[in-house]
Amino acid sequence: MVGASSLQPRMISSFVGDRLVQSRQPLSQLFNYNPGCKHVSMQSSRTFSGLTNLLFNRRCNLEEVPNSKRKRLRPGKISPRRLVPNHIQRPPYVKTRMAPGIASGHEVHDLKGIECMRASGRLAAQVLNYAGTLVKPGITTDEIDQAVHQMIIDNGAYPSPLGYGGFPKSVCTSVNECICHGIPDSCPLEDGDIINIDVTVYLNGYHGDTSATFFCGDVDEEASNLVKVTKECLDKAISICAPGVEFKKIGKTIQQISLWCCPAICWPWGWTGFSR
Repeated sequence: MVGASSLQPRMISSFVGDRLVQSRQPLSQLFNYNPGCKHVSMQSSRTFSGLTNLLFNRRCNLEEVPNSKRKRLRPGKISPRRLVPNHIQRPPYVKTRMAPGIASGHEVHDLKGIECMRASGRLAAQVLNYAGTLVKPGITTDEIDQAVHQMIIDNGAYPSPLGYGGFPKSVCTSVNECICHGIPDSCPLEDGDIINIDVTVYLNGYHGDTSATFFCGDVDEEASNLVKVTKECLDKAISICAPGVEFKKIGKTIQQISLWCCPAICWPWGWTGFSR
């Protein structure tokens, strides 16, 4: 059994209304990155260093993904930060450039707050659906970012990732072996890619956050099965959510499905996030 003290992630974050606790851990400490370097290596606790190496660092030394037509990711050029009209409300962390921490305690929202949560979640879902229609071979993730950014501000909301701990873009686009929080750039999607698009909007003081993984062209069986099992885990976990249900039951539900359907990719706990 792993002790609780060894399960301390290096970054904590939470989008919960306007009640945020500052985390003084700069994001630069999460990654081994030097300006001008082609690659970014992720740092993690010793407990999960093997997982990080398997899923990210080791693959950086390969030109192609084993048993797949996909080539490993290479960083592209990142375009300048996109502008947001002055009249649109900003999250508190935009000015500080510090990633917020976990909320300080339980929050019970009134009817107005709940309706605001629904509105931000609804907009996020609409933006995500639109972003998914853009996925095709040849489009760059920066072009997806541009379209997402424009739709969000056109609806009077702020793209939450922009400025979050210094994040330079308005959406996260994670292609193939990039697990999460990929930075949109000039690299075009290729036939056979899978891409997770993570949309978060800030509307009327509340964040709506959602993501999904999309197929780009003809995807191989391994990638298709990964997405299928992940979606099954999500749907089942949502179905058991109810007042009084402990958070750990959600994780247990996901783990059980993962072990049954795809034991090779199931890990009991972990967190990652790195740029493309």
